[in-house]
Amino acid sequence: MSSEFNIRRMRLFVPPGVLFCLVFFGVVASAQENIDAAPVIISEANSTRALTAATKTRGLQANTRIFSPSGKTRVTVFVTGIELLPGEGATAFRADATDGRYRRYPLQIVSLAPTAERPWVYALTFRLHAGMGDVGDVLLRVAWRGMASNRVRLAVGHEGDGLKDDPGAVPTPMPDTPVIFGQTDAPGLPYTGDRVRFMHQATFGANPTLENQLRRLGLSTWISQQMETKRDANNAIRYSTFPMPNPPLMADLNPTCTNNVTCNRDNYTMYPLQNWFFREALYGEDQQLRRRVSWALHQIFVVSGREIVQPSRIAPYIQVLDKHAFGNFRSLLEEMTLNPAMGFYLDMANSTRQNPNENYAREIMQLFSIGLDMLNQDGTPKLDAQGNRIPSYDQNTVNGFTKVFTGWRLCATPANCPGSVAGTRNFKDPLELVPANHDNSEKQLLNYPGAISTIPAGQTAEQDLRAALDNIFNHPNVAPFVSKLLIQQLVTSNPTPAYVRRVADVFSDEAGGGVDRGNLAKVIRAILLDPEARGNNKTDPDYGHLKEPVIYTTNFLRALNPTANTNLTPPATCNGQSDGVINGVTLNLDQDVFNPPSVFNYYPMDYSIPNTNLAAPEFAIMTTGTALKRPNLINQFLPPGSIASVNTGILINNAQSVTCGTKVNLTLYQPLAVSDPTGALLVDTLNRELLNGSMSADVRTQMLNAVQAVATTDAGLKRTRTALYLIFTSSQYQVQR
Repeated sequence: MSSEFNIRRMRLFVPPGVLFCLVFFGVVASAQENIDAAPVIISEANSTRALTAATKTRGLQANTRIFSPSGKTRVTVFVTGIELLPGEGATAFRADATDGRYRRYPLQIVSLAPTAERPWVYALTFRLHAGMGDVGDVLLRVAWRGMASNRVRLAVGHEGDGLKDDPGAVPTPMPDTPVIFGQTDAPGLPYTGDRVRFMHQATFGANPTLENQLRRLGLSTWISQQMETKRDANNAIRYSTFPMPNPPLMADLNPTCTNNVTCNRDNYTMYPLQNWFFREALYGEDQQLRRRVSWALHQIFVVSGREIVQPSRIAPYIQVLDKHAFGNFRSLLEEMTLNPAMGFYLDMANSTRQNPNENYAREIMQLFSIGLDMLNQDGTPKLDAQGNRIPSYDQNTVNGFTKVFTGWRLCATPANCPGSVAGTRNFKDPLELVPANHDNSEKQLLNYPGAISTIPAGQTAEQDLRAALDNIFNHPNVAPFVSKLLIQQLVTSNPTPAYVRRVADVFSDEAGGGVDRGNLAKVIRAILLDPEARGNNKTDPDYGHLKEPVIYTTNFLRALNPTANTNLTPPATCNGQSDGVINGVTLNLDQDVFNPPSVFNYYPMDYSIPNTNLAAPEFAIMTTGTALKRPNLINQFLPPGSIASVNTGILINNAQSVTCGTKVNLTLYQPLAVSDPTGALLVDTLNRELLNGSMSADVRTQMLNAVQAVATTDAGLKRTRTALYLIFTSSQYQVQR
């Protein structure tokens, strides 16, 4: 079996076991009719061969039907069906070509410009890939805002020997008038494709309550309400109480909990926090966007319960992320720097002038703010005259920041520490300063235009800290680096440089002269409402991202009205809600909530699919084993066979270690399985509500065949389970697009 596969035409390379899971239906999803605007490559009038333009560019042959197989060869084709924003140009587009052996080549786009004769037609110029060789006909495709064009033929070296045209491909000759596209779905209709996509990007999953809110309010107003509605009846963000161990202990381990499973669980594991997190993700409708952004920020500013084993110590760190999710990035930087969990995890809390530790100094730059290399505003790396990347800092810079961060410790002075408890370490109050332990010598910081790159000797530690964080915050890398990470978490792993730049400009407050720099509320709004994020259906094969285990699990649970598994008689404290037992599910999928394996997150944020140029962070933990565990998980909630109850779910419940089970309810979809014997109503409803209408015709046919093969003698329960199982285990559901 080939290890090359296609997720709704998303071509990636994965181990064969992962391939089996993600191509469950045994077909490659084909292009489908789509009402959203998409680029169209102009072909010759009587064929699907690209119409090309002869230019004076070096390397282009006189016969423009056949192009030299060289990385210096430039090809100009014509594209229509697009309407650009001010300033939008070549960096908003991608192009690739596939040869007769199914090898796919990314192509470097050089320029894009409207033609003089037909301003609605654009001349797009790109370079051929240096590794193509004399491959003959290739199928050329262009992508824009997540939408893929038709594929046309292009001869490289010679004509012929390429793939067959895509099914349904027809000539697309030069138009004499602008292309007019069909209108998108009316805003008042339930479960439009774009609205379902938005729910998966901005929340922990779609459900009828949320869909009704979005349909009534619109996306922008809903975002505003989520950002403003952050308080409960007590005028505070809603949190559970995570007490310190009783009796309080200085120890990080659990001598008082020996042979007491419940004591150990509640005081020395992340279970209480995981319980709170999943309840908020599944039921906290007023906090969905805040929690989704906070979860994304947690994967940038990483702290792990593997090192800080008490939930009472991690809770204040989570509250910092929640507090600043829609705040200012500079404030987040400072409060996170002085957070005791972060100080303990990355050793700032024990770094002194006598014994300095560079851990936090290095990670605040590499992971939290600017990255390793200098960046353009669109997130692409800056290159030197030899074409090499330019480091954003060196060891001297690390040494300078290491000195800045000396002298701080866990708060221990009663007058400074209202949250302290006698006899235990204080992880509630910010770090406090011991002036004698601070290095007050001169310090080198980041050097960039306009920066104050040196801190003079003799300043106080507080002055040093403010100057150093200002130096980081104003670095030109911060806007594109942070913007791209948040786009990858919420929308797509491979945003175009144009998308990154639009969001980075908002972060930098380019329009306002930088006065509101770092406003995360504006950044999140820009990410979610950008034209590259919006649309009913995205057909670009490189668009979207694999759902990490937490998002995958909460997505399918929220769609099925999850509750406590009352069949297992949970205690009254469950209040009908499921709990952190769900973390046992995501743990099996290699994501242990609030226990990332290292400061580099649950998976490396810079991970790419081998042998491609595609960023795909979540695929780093998508192994053959975890790929097979995903359908096993769905089977656990939707077991085969005919069971009288429509409530099914996790059947594991140990009274000592798990307080509530979790079950799902299928009554929302079960009547559809009975009312239409063909199964079309059930399948099409699930397609609209769970897949934002992206199901291909081939997959729909196979799903209908599978559903029709199941009798409805049990009031449609087994049919409903079968259809849901096929949806949730499909590649089209597992990849958020």
